[in-house]
Amino acid sequence: MIRWGAVAGLVVLAALSWALALGSSPWWWGAGAPLTFLAGTGVHDLLQRRHSILRNYPVLGHARFMLEHIRPEIQQYFIERNIDGTPYDREVRDLVYDRAKGNHGEEPFGTQRDVNAIGYEFVAHSLRARPKPDTPPPTVRLGGPECTQPYDIALLNVSAMSFGSLSGNAIEALNAGAAMGGFAHDTGEGSISRYHRKHGGDLIWELGSAYFGCRTEDGRFDPERFVERAGLDQVKAISIKLSQGAKPGLGGLLPGAKVNAEVAEARGVPVGATIVSPPVHNAFDTPLGLVDFVADLRRLSAGKPVGFKLCIGSRREFLAICKAILERDSVPDFIIVDGSEGGTGAGPVEFEDHVGMPLTEGLMFVHNALVGAGLRDRITVGASGKVATGIDIVRRICQGADFTLAARTMMFAVGCIQAQTCHTNTCPVGVATQDPWRARALVVEDKKFRVRDYQARTVNSAMQIVSSMGLDSFEQLTPRKLFRRVDPQVTQTYRDLFEWLEPGVLLATPPPTWLRDWASASSRTFDPIE
Repeated sequence: MIRWGAVAGLVVLAALSWALALGSSPWWWGAGAPLTFLAGTGVHDLLQRRHSILRNYPVLGHARFMLEHIRPEIQQYFIERNIDGTPYDREVRDLVYDRAKGNHGEEPFGTQRDVNAIGYEFVAHSLRARPKPDTPPPTVRLGGPECTQPYDIALLNVSAMSFGSLSGNAIEALNAGAAMGGFAHDTGEGSISRYHRKHGGDLIWELGSAYFGCRTEDGRFDPERFVERAGLDQVKAISIKLSQGAKPGLGGLLPGAKVNAEVAEARGVPVGATIVSPPVHNAFDTPLGLVDFVADLRRLSAGKPVGFKLCIGSRREFLAICKAILERDSVPDFIIVDGSEGGTGAGPVEFEDHVGMPLTEGLMFVHNALVGAGLRDRITVGASGKVATGIDIVRRICQGADFTLAARTMMFAVGCIQAQTCHTNTCPVGVATQDPWRARALVVEDKKFRVRDYQARTVNSAMQIVSSMGLDSFEQLTPRKLFRRVDPQVTQTYRDLFEWLEPGVLLATPPPTWLRDWASASSRTFDPIE
């Protein structure tokens, strides 16, 4: 209301200045002209639907766009003072904005990367490079031998972000973009809200340890409520969240003040009740229990794909899950590996920075563990954690993934400017807030196209890179195709740099580097066998 009052005040002052100019002194013309300009700009800003900043901050918001015209100089100012996010975030944010808005995004004067820096990664193009095929983007099948309703998922999808953390308008825009672009939208552990359902986009329903959307009054899993929601046509897969990269080993707390009627409806909790998400599940407490829970959810959902998401911590614990899968001869349809570099507005900084395995290491470990246990060809693997560009998709597939998910860049696509006020409910662009006046700034009918276009152009970029490498498909991407600089004079392929297991080797003769973890893993407990 303040913004409307301020603009109304400008309109009144402008009218008063013109009245005084006509009836009192011509000197008032000097005030009337600029006040009229400001009032007209304010009215336009409040009514336009393209720029969230201007809808929430009429007139004043133009300062941000003025600064964009001298962006290199402003960015250098920010870099020198270590503000406005990391260099990675600034670079990715600009790229996403360009792709979402349809800008070309070319930069003059070549690469801005230090190609001699240790850790620099690249792929090799080929003199047999092919034109990018004029075919629809490839998809990946979610659905193992026990799944009767398999789902073909896109190479890049919306990663887990809950309603409650994001505004209803942000959820709507993400889902509408997914519906138009033919990719999946992970609900996050906050369950399925009315905003997820409005546009009919494909959903991955994520079940966290609080079982939002299918819980009893005391916070346990409720099969009957699960059947009701899992049966929705929109729900294409169910993902059990074991841990989250941004805050592995932590649950969560939703203050009662944030549990309004809409949030309560989505999560299946009382209005105004403070809800605690425990750090672990109560539906199972052993690796065998997890495998059985996956099978139960698949049965209750009438054969839809069911898998789980985790950030790797203990190698032994994941190997225990592999042993449980082998013992039950029942596989999850997919596993999503979440990297510790993921972001959140609801976790301690120490956890974000220092707990959990980064995506590169975690993804390669999961891939190798499944290969070594003879399970890789039966389980689809997803990667989530700072996936932003076409080359990111290519890199993750080289490292062992089949498909990817992105959260941060999808937020950029709907207008996030990294104001870093997610936890305060005062997001200036209406993305991470439950304040209806602030959320109003995010216009779904505009931002849904940006979500669709960002995803399409990013996948298109990945397809072009694969063609430039002289390859016919993403299936031909292997660790040999990805290079890393290990010192100023030497680069190595991922195949030479890391250990890669042969199929079934853990069942026969585990390598020395795997023997201790494999031997101490038990399908009956997450504790080690001493």
